[in-house]
Amino acid sequence: MQEKWKFLIILIVFLLFYFVPFKDLLSKGPLLEAFLMVQEYARQHVLLCLIPAFFIAGAISNFIKQESVIKYLGADAKKVLAYGVASVSGTILAVCSCTVLPLFAGIYTNGAGLGPACTFLYSGPAINVLAIILSARVLGMKIGIARAVGAIVLSIIIGLLMHFIFLKEEKNRQVKNASMFASNVEIKEKRNLLQTSLYFAVMVLILIFANWAKDETVAVWSFIYSIKWIVTGILLIVLAFMLVKWFEKEELKTWVSSTWIFSKQILPLLFIGVFAAGFFLGRPGNEGIIPSKWVSNVLGGNGIIANLFASVAGALMYFATLTEVPILQGLIGSGMGKGPALTLLLAGPALSLPSMIVIIKMIGARKGLVYISLVIGASVIFGIFYGAVF
Repeated sequence: MQEKWKFLIILIVFLLFYFVPFKDLLSKGPLLEAFLMVQEYARQHVLLCLIPAFFIAGAISNFIKQESVIKYLGADAKKVLAYGVASVSGTILAVCSCTVLPLFAGIYTNGAGLGPACTFLYSGPAINVLAIILSARVLGMKIGIARAVGAIVLSIIIGLLMHFIFLKEEKNRQVKNASMFASNVEIKEKRNLLQTSLYFAVMVLILIFANWAKDETVAVWSFIYSIKWIVTGILLIVLAFMLVKWFEKEELKTWVSSTWIFSKQILPLLFIGVFAAGFFLGRPGNEGIIPSKWVSNVLGGNGIIANLFASVAGALMYFATLTEVPILQGLIGSGMGKGPALTLLLAGPALSLPSMIVIIKMIGARKGLVYISLVIGASVIFGIFYGAVF
């Protein structure tokens, strides 16, 4: 009964933010911005981004062998393979800093090492192919290439640093995982590797196509956008067929249960974080408590202060996928330097106030704060270097 009440409360809160006309009820100001920020998030990201991501996370925890996760992404896995796969994950997953969280939780709780998991956490939202192409077309080829290279390099560096900083804790965690797996009774696989791979591939493709953003500047992307719901519908039918033919009823119940566990842990924190981000910073083009002109006034040049401010401001703001490009275009037009521009591109999509709250909750305050500091610091260093060269 308690779980049903939790589900009902979350559902009611979601529906209130989705349907209530806050513009008619509140006067203009930070409080209205906070409510409208959550409303936009509820309408644009919960149903199509987060819910599919929660189901994928639930599937990872149930249908992927923990031994396999540890073998390829564990602390003792081959570094080239583990960090190589994790660092380019964003080219497959066009997700934002919040949507990647349940996926990160899925692989981390299933035995992935802290280093590869953090590499995945950073690269998931940072290395978005369409966002990088859009950055190159709108902001210039140099910054587009720098963003792609910087995101891959920083994801690996941040992951490796997290691994070595918490090496002792990670070894203890891996020992506990190994002893836990050793005590488990070997269960015969109900599906072969091809079936499991296809099942996950279809779910990932549903997540990608359902959230395919419109971009009329690239013909191929525009065409895919025009047929995205047809493709998504076909994929849903294929997924339904797989679930009926390949899975038992009890397995599906366990999958839904795991999905709910991730949802109730992450969703409330995200709503709180998005509300706070809207209150303090406002939505793009609107004012929160902190005036936007304060931001643009300190972002000129290529000094440490300008880059640090760009990194911190970007980390606190919430960027939906692709929205960072037009925002940055406006800031550059207001005098923002090239170094701070790249710094914001590297820190902004990878972090947000909502995601920071959840990350600290999931991996602990010490690890969470170190990860956040590494993202902000590494982005600043790369931005200063880029600004000095170009």
